[in-house]
Amino acid sequence: MELATIMTFIVYLVGMLVIGLLAYRLTSNLSDYVLGGRRLGGGVAALSAGASDMSSWLLLGLPGAMYLGGMGEIWIAVGLAVGAYLNWQFLAARLRMYTEIAKDSITLPDFFENRFRDKSKSLRIISALVILVFFAFYASSGLVGGALLFEASFGMTYTQALWIGAFVIISYTFLGGFLAVSWTDFFQGLLMFLALVIVPIRAISEIGGWSETVNAVGAIDVTYLDAFQGATIIGVVSLLAWGLGYFGQPHIVTRFMAVKSVKEIPKARAIGMTWMILALFGAIFTGFVGIAYFSANGPGGQPLADGAHETVFILFTYLLFDPWVSGFLLAAILAAIMSTIDSQLLVSSSALAEDLYKGFIRKDASEKELVFVGRIGVVVIALVAIMLAYNPNSSVLDLVGYAWAGFGAAFGPVLILALFWKRMTRNGALVGMITGGVTVIVWAELDTWFNLSAEQFPILGLYEIIPGFLLAWIAIMVVSLLDKEPSKEIQEEFDRAKSATL
Repeated sequence: MELATIMTFIVYLVGMLVIGLLAYRLTSNLSDYVLGGRRLGGGVAALSAGASDMSSWLLLGLPGAMYLGGMGEIWIAVGLAVGAYLNWQFLAARLRMYTEIAKDSITLPDFFENRFRDKSKSLRIISALVILVFFAFYASSGLVGGALLFEASFGMTYTQALWIGAFVIISYTFLGGFLAVSWTDFFQGLLMFLALVIVPIRAISEIGGWSETVNAVGAIDVTYLDAFQGATIIGVVSLLAWGLGYFGQPHIVTRFMAVKSVKEIPKARAIGMTWMILALFGAIFTGFVGIAYFSANGPGGQPLADGAHETVFILFTYLLFDPWVSGFLLAAILAAIMSTIDSQLLVSSSALAEDLYKGFIRKDASEKELVFVGRIGVVVIALVAIMLAYNPNSSVLDLVGYAWAGFGAAFGPVLILALFWKRMTRNGALVGMITGGVTVIVWAELDTWFNLSAEQFPILGLYEIIPGFLLAWIAIMVVSLLDKEPSKEIQEEFDRAKSATL
């Protein structure tokens, strides 16, 4: 790698660490560390939510999927855009107010316990365990992406790349907590956006223009141009269903809880959705143009090797730009990875500190003690994620898809109904959460455990979030209706939260 590219990387990483140190000075208690004291502006909340959401799959996984499958892969982007909009439109304001009204809840497990007055703490335990299990897989997907980047860029071994990338992420998350994560995510979101605009435009111009690019792709295989070619109802529905996952992602909905005012939500929604749609288009075009560029007749000279499809963005940065610009574009990939893993580590550490340590081990723990436990939790969880990421054959998109489905099914129906259905009970929430999480795990492993396949039973080809989400929703409603009606206190609090957001 050119010295200029290496220097750019170093400048970027040092900048992220400086932000972590500055945020350290503003972090004095657990609310500051976990939720930034509920003082995020709309713009920072929007871009940090988008950056923590998209992760490395936006620059590696999605372009790679487009390179392999052409326009038939766009449905995942459509589903995500619709899901993100509905999340901002309907959940953001209500969750912001309800978490404050419900004893100033600062984590999702905290909110579930306070919302349903769960003295047994079963909701807190189960939701904290769901967070720890699925974030271990989610964070490992980012570390796999980081390893791909460092391995291709610096000639490192896969193992060396894992540890170097993890060190930087752990460092500034350990120091600054939520404020460090949110502000670094804001700048990383801007960098990701610029990269996804610049790369496809430059690649298209290298081929000769948009018409020439489309013609070149069609000459390779005309099916690449048809979003419906070879598509099945189950396949399209599964890709669209990614949008359901938004309602249950803890690292995204915590941004709603941290916004300083409900009045900031419309501005945040407009900024966030604009960023997201343009970024998705950039990722789609990057992979699509890669089909024509990396072909026998394209500037790249030959198709990418088997298993190398997720490096299409990385290769473009080397081939199309000078070393200084290339360094910033490669830093955008690292930004995507870091912006998601830091948020996941923070939510996981808060589950350990607030929901397990304070809830069961030391109920009278001081604020400084809880922040310390949260920081130690960041290190421990990161180490677990590193162990899970040790397999160099892991797919970024597959790992993200599994964790995304787990959170979407376990938390999505519970959170939606908790915010909008007064009749929901604690037992309904508990059964729904367990049903959603377990269904995702079982559905994803049916082929392994029971020797079943989608060829034999096409319905098994459904993305596991669909059966998980539906069964969890049904379980919540059935159990709640069979259960005793919520107390007057719970119903009055629900009405206050509803009135506060009208």
